[in-house]
Amino acid sequence: MKKRTTLTALAGCLALLTAAGCSDGFDDDSGPAQDKGGKQTLTVLIATSGDAETAAVKAATAAYEKKSGNTVRVETAKDMNQQLGQAFAGGKPPDVFYVNSDQFANYASGGSLFPYTDAIDDVDDFSETLRRSFTYDGKLVCVPKDMSSLALAVNTDLWQAAGLTDADFPKTWDQLHSVARTLTKGGVTGLVTTNEYQRLGAFMKEAGGWITDPDQTKMTADTAQNAEGLGFVKKMLADGSMKYMTDVDAGWGGEALGKGKAAMTIEGSWLAGAMKNDFPDVKYKVVDMPEGPGGKGTLAFTNCWGVAQDSSHRDAAVELVKHLTEPAQQLAMGNGFGAIPARLSAAQDYLAQHPEQAPWGAAGDWVQGPVTVKGIDKVLGQFNTDLQKLKTADPAKILGDLQRNGQSVVESGQ
Repeated sequence: MKKRTTLTALAGCLALLTAAGCSDGFDDDSGPAQDKGGKQTLTVLIATSGDAETAAVKAATAAYEKKSGNTVRVETAKDMNQQLGQAFAGGKPPDVFYVNSDQFANYASGGSLFPYTDAIDDVDDFSETLRRSFTYDGKLVCVPKDMSSLALAVNTDLWQAAGLTDADFPKTWDQLHSVARTLTKGGVTGLVTTNEYQRLGAFMKEAGGWITDPDQTKMTADTAQNAEGLGFVKKMLADGSMKYMTDVDAGWGGEALGKGKAAMTIEGSWLAGAMKNDFPDVKYKVVDMPEGPGGKGTLAFTNCWGVAQDSSHRDAAVELVKHLTEPAQQLAMGNGFGAIPARLSAAQDYLAQHPEQAPWGAAGDWVQGPVTVKGIDKVLGQFNTDLQKLKTADPAKILGDLQRNGQSVVESGQ
């Protein structure tokens, strides 16, 4: 849901980390004295996508409690970045917590994360694309908890009411635009999504562009391909066949789909849990994103399980993470709220059981991971602000500003 993907500024978090005396980089031997043996109480902080995800995490930690004898308190964050920043600065961080890929480099560079992945014997079972998102200074710091690619979710009742069949699921931009116009009538908009690069960026990828080069050492925002991608979005916004969720009084695309305000939306696998819990009577189908002039393209998102450098329960925290990322637990999480397992072996098993979710498990060079350069979150936050005005703005101007704002950050992040 929106909490999972919306870029939120760190609001002084880096300054707070500095004030707290965090080190630069990693020091495996630093940190407080560790509790050895005996019963321990661990705190886990998550930014949940909804009740289904919270329940799945609590079920998994309850299984760990039974196995270990330790106690786990699961807390849900209202503002993950703010709460983590304050906890790090105060020297009392949660033991285990979600780390968004957009914020990972900020925390890793500040020495807030304990790099525990040497304790994961089969770390290669995690997707290479996802591992790259949580690697800092050449070291994998934390393992991803799950993954999802963006896909197109279609309200099948509205689809059929408009006289459309499975043969009409859009394979190209032109087809997407055509069916969106057909579906836009009454109080229904053909396509509704969030006004952020975390959704609209898929069209940049489909046009053959992206924000940086593959190594994230050079900004590549100001290109004809990216302008074509945003230009296509602008065209749909201009004729009303596509709207932002704010234009239809919805908090995110899933809510718009569930309430019948949208015939289609662009979301990841977290949609499954939300629809099951909040809109159980709504029928929908998930299909691949349409191809653009650059071919296939979509975006992939994940969090990792972070362990605090300053935790006094680090050994137990690492054991908890190992438990949470076991294949059986990853499958249970998927069954609980639709998360595609980050483990390749578990993902294969999960998608075999849930073939209807296959578009969310997309993998390959055409699946783009997020930008994870240290300090880039504020640049991308401004990009999202600019995208809110895309309906009447010049895509080339927006991308030029992104290029200028991001270049120094990318260069200094190397």
